[in-house]
Amino acid sequence: MKIHSTAIVDPGAKIGSDVEIGPYSVVGPHVVVGDRNIVQSHVVLEGSVTLGSGNFVGHGTVIGSFPQDLSFSADRKTRVEIGNDNVIREYCTIHRGSPEGSATTIGDNNFLMVGVHLGHNCEIATNVIIANNCLLAGHVRVDDQAFVGGGSTFHQNMRVGRLVMVQGSSAFGKFVMAAERNSVVGLNVIGLRRAGFSTQDRDDIKAAFKLLYLSGLNLSQAIEKAATMSLGVFGREFFDFVESAKKRGICPYREVEHR
Repeated sequence: MKIHSTAIVDPGAKIGSDVEIGPYSVVGPHVVVGDRNIVQSHVVLEGSVTLGSGNFVGHGTVIGSFPQDLSFSADRKTRVEIGNDNVIREYCTIHRGSPEGSATTIGDNNFLMVGVHLGHNCEIATNVIIANNCLLAGHVRVDDQAFVGGGSTFHQNMRVGRLVMVQGSSAFGKFVMAAERNSVVGLNVIGLRRAGFSTQDRDDIKAAFKLLYLSGLNLSQAIEKAATMSLGVFGREFFDFVESAKKRGICPYREVEHR
């Protein structure tokens, strides 16, 4: 271990092998830091926080502090759980869960750029990229391989689907590209190809997308129509996501000029 002389590491903390903890960082008594983690300077790990192995935590990051929830009580036992091989850059803030026994969770191989905020009970899956200064309120879920563009903001209880590409502010959908505010502008075709989806799989998703957004049917009618169609696995997954949106709803389609 390489722990700087100015770092404060509580004796109750559990620190793995090959760990680096930089100057003026603070590690609380209920923190678990797995093997091969790098924690740079002025980092605060407080409350119940678990870091898996091979993570990088940048300067000034705060993980495990109280949620910004007026109903939260300091005696609640909540936590932050972070997996393996994540990059969390400078000045990110990741708050612990709010309801008793709950957690804010981050999976594996994610990249959080400078200034990202994850509110209480966010769920970040795997291979997600969240660019600079994105703000995620409580209970936001981001599924595998999503890309969230810089400065995006998300209201509480939103879900960003798998392979979504978000440009700008709060907008997301399933297998789509989202832009500006609450608008879907098309399928993330390049992302699907890079993720290894076959031509048949992409055509299945395109059919689902056209039924939902370009058929002239309303949401309920599109869902009913989809139930009668022989959609493949991914087309069905598309509509499972749509149905799970419930009262929060989904982003509407907006046609844009392609240059």
